[in-house]
Amino acid sequence: SSSQKKVISHLMHNKIMLGMSMIKTFTIFTSAILAGPHTLSVRAFPPFSTLAQKSLLQSKQPISAQNNLRHHQSYPLSLSSRFNTFIKMSSASEEIKKRVLVPIAEDSEEIETTAITDVLVRFGADVVVASVKPDGDLVCKMSRGIKIMADVTIEDAAKEEWDIIALPGGLPGADHLRDCPSLIELLKKQQQKKKLYGAVCAAPAVVLASHGLIGAGATCYPAPPFRSVMSEASDDAVVVQDNVVTSQGPGTSLLFALSLGELLYGKEEADKIAAALLVDRK
Repeated sequence: SSSQKKVISHLMHNKIMLGMSMIKTFTIFTSAILAGPHTLSVRAFPPFSTLAQKSLLQSKQPISAQNNLRHHQSYPLSLSSRFNTFIKMSSASEEIKKRVLVPIAEDSEEIETTAITDVLVRFGADVVVASVKPDGDLVCKMSRGIKIMADVTIEDAAKEEWDIIALPGGLPGADHLRDCPSLIELLKKQQQKKKLYGAVCAAPAVVLASHGLIGAGATCYPAPPFRSVMSEASDDAVVVQDNVVTSQGPGTSLLFALSLGELLYGKEEADKIAAALLVDRK
């Protein structure tokens, strides 16, 4: 009957479409084998999304705020002789992530540390927190008792290149940053290469000014002991001077971090993130 013919025709159509899909899948993986590592977008090819997520979750690599599965991600697939798949997350929309170093010490200011780290992660930066503790301990007890675990030691961080080095304040945390040879050497390299660095609260005066890393007109925490060592200290919440950014304290640390992000990613992106954070930059 005509109805039976329609059913048979529908089934044949489905079989043909399934066969074409299998051929497409085979072609993609054959290309990967012949040409080496390929990047397959899980958005462009949804059947691999579940496989990619399961492989990632079974691996030992952490899922961080910078690399989460809610964003459009690609997974470089490298096929070994035994066809074991190594899956590593990378953003399809960016070439190389901007790298930000946030050095901390015992008694660094936790609001400033967190604001810098959180905001720049929102921009998409690869933010690394480094402990300057002489014994190599990664856990730092901050100025109000909160404990933060750094990602690396400052000695390890000193071997890398950074797009921005951003110093939180706090006392005596800023004193410890000032007295860390590896950190000061890093900051001087940033200065020589005209790469970005910045400091907030006590750090502009205690760290940057004491090592000749800051010029006239910068800002810091508005207290006489700090302003007295600064040349023509500004009253502005945030001051950008070429490759150096300074700010006043915990209450201005979001503005400070947004200014750093703007220098890396542009004003449009900074305004967008500021709006999401309910921060008025005017």
